[in-house]
Amino acid sequence: MAKRDHIVVGLDIGTTKICAIVAEVTEEGTVNVVGVGSSPSRGLRKGVVVNIESTVESIKKAVEEAELMAAVQINSVYTGIAGSHISGENSRGVVALKKQEVTRVDVQRAVDTARSVAVLPSDRREFVVDDQDGIREPLGMSGSRLEVDVHIITGAVTSAQNIIKSVNRAGLDVVDMVLQPLASSEAVLTPEERELGVAMVDLGGGTTDLAIFAEGSIRHTAVLPIGGQHLTTDLAIGLRTPQGEAERLKIRKGVALAELAKDDEMVEVPGVGDRPARTLCRKLVAEIIEPRVEEVFDLVRREIMRTGYEGILAAGVVITGGTSMLEGILEAAERVLDLPVRRGVPNGVGGLREIVSNPMYATGVGLILLARHHAGELELTGLRGGRRVGRALGRMRAWMLEFF
Repeated sequence: MAKRDHIVVGLDIGTTKICAIVAEVTEEGTVNVVGVGSSPSRGLRKGVVVNIESTVESIKKAVEEAELMAAVQINSVYTGIAGSHISGENSRGVVALKKQEVTRVDVQRAVDTARSVAVLPSDRREFVVDDQDGIREPLGMSGSRLEVDVHIITGAVTSAQNIIKSVNRAGLDVVDMVLQPLASSEAVLTPEERELGVAMVDLGGGTTDLAIFAEGSIRHTAVLPIGGQHLTTDLAIGLRTPQGEAERLKIRKGVALAELAKDDEMVEVPGVGDRPARTLCRKLVAEIIEPRVEEVFDLVRREIMRTGYEGILAAGVVITGGTSMLEGILEAAERVLDLPVRRGVPNGVGGLREIVSNPMYATGVGLILLARHHAGELELTGLRGGRRVGRALGRMRAWMLEFF
């Protein structure tokens, strides 16, 4: 296989699918997608690994497909993490300035005091130097006290370890792990939306991820334990059809609002076992899906209201993820959330962008966009062997400081 410099790989390990996206990063910072591979996910439930061997096999298939398309050998990846064990909170750190001028060491000390309990990567919000707030970059400023507001992301270390172990057993090294809603938001949000105030909702297979931004910084993150797979299960039970057929029916004929389905439109529903297929009204499919869609967005609405940020979302809501392709879901979201809603399609990449210009690739594209900041670490001749789990967790703890 050909060997290329500055290759970055995003590995989206989801509940229903595993996707590997390979990209080249130019010296100018342009990201060009050169390979994509995907495989059904067999070993996760609600974003958490429950069967390592099944997860390993799914990872291998996705990576092999991406390698063939890109004509490269993949050794190292960026991957994401989600699951109901994830939680986010805001914290403030304060330190005295020793030299009356903010240095990189001072920034690190302030962040360390704010995120002393964090077990996953954090994301900064803003700094305050001697009561002067709203500062994005404090280096070199004069003052006697430095404060920093930090969004801390916590989660179960064992869940992170199981993801890393699964990737390692597939023969790959985890260079870094990023919270999935942060990765997705990197791919689908515009700078204007982040500045005005926006809620990004990633409708995944096993979880629904939420990230709230305002004034250009992250304000809140949450992972809700409900996703598109629940819609599939509802259809399988309600229509008495196999899970796989219910998934295909959801994708091809699913409607989020019953009023959008025509009374005379019919669909064929396969039976279980040797039972014959039946022809049913499409409105019946919509009537099964609609309550679950309403439940998902009601949970999102409750989470936004719980945090008190409902009044700052001037740019509304951006929904992404595979489930966001469901017909009528924008209208359903606007009805429940009472906010303007648009569908978020990944952008910011070149190359095979027509392949990844689909909401289902939002997390994978976001991972490679974040990875371009550390392209040198992901060269194909890079990290292999050794105590890779410990090394990856160490990088996770230092993730935020690398951006200062």
